[in-house]
Amino acid sequence: MTWDAWVAAESDAIRASDRWRTLRTLDGRGPVFHLPDGRLVTSFASNDYLGLSQHPRVIAAAHQALDRWGAGTGSSRLIVGERPAHRELQDAVASWRHTASALVLSTGYQANLAVLTTFGAGARIISDELNHASIIDGARLSRGEICVYSHGDVEHAARLIAEAPGRALVVSDTVFSMDGDVAPVQELSELCARSAALLVLDDAHLVFDAAEPDPDATCLRVGTLSKTLGSLGGYVAGPARWVELLVNRARSFIYTTALSPADTAAAGAAVEVCRSSEGIALRQTLRDLVDVIRPGHPSPIVPFLVGDETAALAAAARLLGYGLLVPAIRPPTVPAGTSRLRVSLSAAHRLDDVARLAGALSVLA
Repeated sequence: MTWDAWVAAESDAIRASDRWRTLRTLDGRGPVFHLPDGRLVTSFASNDYLGLSQHPRVIAAAHQALDRWGAGTGSSRLIVGERPAHRELQDAVASWRHTASALVLSTGYQANLAVLTTFGAGARIISDELNHASIIDGARLSRGEICVYSHGDVEHAARLIAEAPGRALVVSDTVFSMDGDVAPVQELSELCARSAALLVLDDAHLVFDAAEPDPDATCLRVGTLSKTLGSLGGYVAGPARWVELLVNRARSFIYTTALSPADTAAAGAAVEVCRSSEGIALRQTLRDLVDVIRPGHPSPIVPFLVGDETAALAAAARLLGYGLLVPAIRPPTVPAGTSRLRVSLSAAHRLDDVARLAGALSVLA
């Protein structure tokens, strides 16, 4: 079979399963955009949870960094060096996450690859069954032994640790990206403290306050700069010696160009906003909006299970007709039979738009 024939066959197979995807162009500044046909839509698809991608202080910091350092960094930080903004952001992230040190990478995906390929090599990696794709890929690339535990099941994770022939690493999203539920952080950390296992938590979708890990557990916090912080990039926060090893061992850090000055400075400004009284107020606004859609839900990710893929796509299309952009999430992102509408809320949303969405969803139910 020729390469052209193979590409055609693979594409045809995806189309035949009704899972062919295309990119959508949106023009505007979130959460309100224009579609190419001119229609105005309110997006409930973004992970810009606090609306910081549009915050004046964040934008101003990016402009200042562009003027001072230019558009790009030119190479890996180990080759070309780092800008002061990289060091300042790492110090801010370490303080924010209550750790001794932090390392900034170009994406959150690379941060998970860095941690799991470095510390998972030769270890048993014990991973929640609903973890993000970047965790799954990092575990595979580590060439460690991978064991998957039932979602949120600490007892299952404990049995897998007890059976480990050597070092054990437990990894979990803190907030799960498709269901919006929260991991049992306290219980996992107590388990790791008792069993001398390493705990890795991916805080990518963490916005609201969550339980802190047991102080006796060795824990690495992985996160992104592109969701709650509204910029781009990722980080790993933890003990200084562990972070130093990543600088010397993690291929996804060593062999890629450093995060741009503008993104770095923007994220630093966003951390400042998050830790201020304004950040507290933004989280309360977000909390109030989540409660309009689903009272008491622990995160701004609110799924509405449909089940059938075609029905989920039809529901998303109906909402788009109302000027509400809510993505239909279907296999392979979620298991077959669990296709859903995934509502992602932001403090930047207007209350009347959220109320309009709530009304539209009730009609679809």
